[in-house]
Amino acid sequence: MAAHGKFYWNELMTRDVGKAKKFYGDSLGWTFEDMPMGDMYGTYTIARVGEDMVAGMFNMSGDMFKGQPETWFSYVAVDDLDKRLAKAKKAGGKVLREPFDVPGIGRIAIVADPNGVTQGWMVAAPGGM
Repeated sequence: MAAHGKFYWNELMTRDVGKAKKFYGDSLGWTFEDMPMGDMYGTYTIARVGEDMVAGMFNMSGDMFKGQPETWFSYVAVDDLDKRLAKAKKAGGKVLREPFDVPGIGRIAIVADPNGVTQGWMVAAPGGM
């Protein structure tokens, strides 16, 4: 589990997972494991270096992603999500998505700093990555 304030996970949001797999596989040597996530979420792909999970990626489809650019999205580990969100608001940030639970992964919120840069803050589930 990552310590408070350290980057925990990175996720590629793309419109062509196949092309991304080829690029990162050919250039970095990553291998991939696809995980079906049901009709609503499609397939989530885990990238690995050896046995280590290094990133995730998913296909941006549907109206939710209309007009959004493809990008890497990062998650930072925090010690207490509610306390850190209150501090973020006081420091001029915004909570774009209130905390939500992802079973087996953790509790996550999406925040924006005062410049509008977004990232996820999370408390990992026990026994998580």
